[in-house]
Amino acid sequence: MSQSVFIVDDDPAVRDSISLWLSCHSYHTLCFADAVQFIQQFTTDLNGCIIADIRMPGMDGLELQAHLNDMGCQLPLIFITGHGTVPMAVEAMRNGALDYLRKPVNERQLLHKVAEAFAADQANSQRRQLALEHQTQFNSLTSREQQVVALVVDGLANKVIASDLGISERTVEVHRASVMLKLGVKTLAQLVKSYFKISK
Repeated sequence: MSQSVFIVDDDPAVRDSISLWLSCHSYHTLCFADAVQFIQQFTTDLNGCIIADIRMPGMDGLELQAHLNDMGCQLPLIFITGHGTVPMAVEAMRNGALDYLRKPVNERQLLHKVAEAFAADQANSQRRQLALEHQTQFNSLTSREQQVVALVVDGLANKVIASDLGISERTVEVHRASVMLKLGVKTLAQLVKSYFKISK
């Protein structure tokens, strides 16, 4: 999915100027007059980044950030402010903001930050896709194969696994080979690494 810059600011002049500047540099932008309006349009499959004023009437930027975090938002968030305080900046960064810029925003700095945000979002998307692929692979295992791989990862020998599950050692070996084939791994170390990625 294509990436967009979502601009959330109650000041129409600020929204328009940021949108125009970014559009001139080939970024697709969408503007929102307040935080609630953006939340109503937000879905977790959006790609890109958010530029939001930290001081807005009604729901402010920090409240918006908290809501988005609760909704599972992983879009990089760049705060802008004309009247921010150090405690606000600290809270914003602690809660995952990419940066905190003062108005009037330096246009070149903003371009740099948006490029950084897009790169971070792309990396996040790739990680999510990889995690989905790993989960799909794990879901392809039979219930018995899932039992076997869990015990293998716990460090148990085939003989012990066979005893615990009431099956033959040869059957354990067959299940173990099938697991490694389905997960696309060739060594025990790769199997353990893949398993823990899925189980996180």
